[in-house]
Amino acid sequence: MGAIQSAKGNVKLFTGTTIIAVRKDGRTAVAGDGQVSLASQTIIKQNAVKIRRLYKNQVIAGFAGGVADAFALFERFEGKLEEAHGNLARAAVQLAKDWRTDKSLRRLEALLVVADVKTLLLISGSGEVIEPDDGIVAVGSGGSFALAAARALARHADLSAREIAREALEIAAEICVFTNKNITIEELIEEELTQGGGTVGSDA
Repeated sequence: MGAIQSAKGNVKLFTGTTIIAVRKDGRTAVAGDGQVSLASQTIIKQNAVKIRRLYKNQVIAGFAGGVADAFALFERFEGKLEEAHGNLARAAVQLAKDWRTDKSLRRLEALLVVADVKTLLLISGSGEVIEPDDGIVAVGSGGSFALAAARALARHADLSAREIAREALEIAAEICVFTNKNITIEELIEEELTQGGGTVGSDA
């Protein structure tokens, strides 16, 4: 995600990483760092927000990859959510199908992590929609570091989903040069949504 050359041979100028999502005890937290890199040599922005709330604040989406591509995908995914009346899995499958077959979308290079209170998914441009087995998923250049840290924390520390996501991303930032510690977190709480109490606000 931090390289100049994409897999399709295109030059990607602005890239953003890293995103991690954690589901635990009825809470879903999605966290992203703030760094945007120009090619692979220059930090162009340090406090970017790579996470967005969609569909009446009931869905959280985060991206890693080409910034312009990701915003285009956010817009398309939001449309799919509206068509599916908030059904996350159905919207994700439809986006992945379009992403794989639509000529204009096939050029977009980013990864999306999307979540509601019950489902956590990774959507890729190859048409894949993946639900993690353990309720943890991470993408971007620091994704593997964040994923390893989050799994260890989930197994051996008594932390909330939000705390695991933040700590894992901070660890990734200490290793990955394309990830920083300007972290934004959005969280959904199943009990509050079920009772009509809304969602927990963002944490930057």
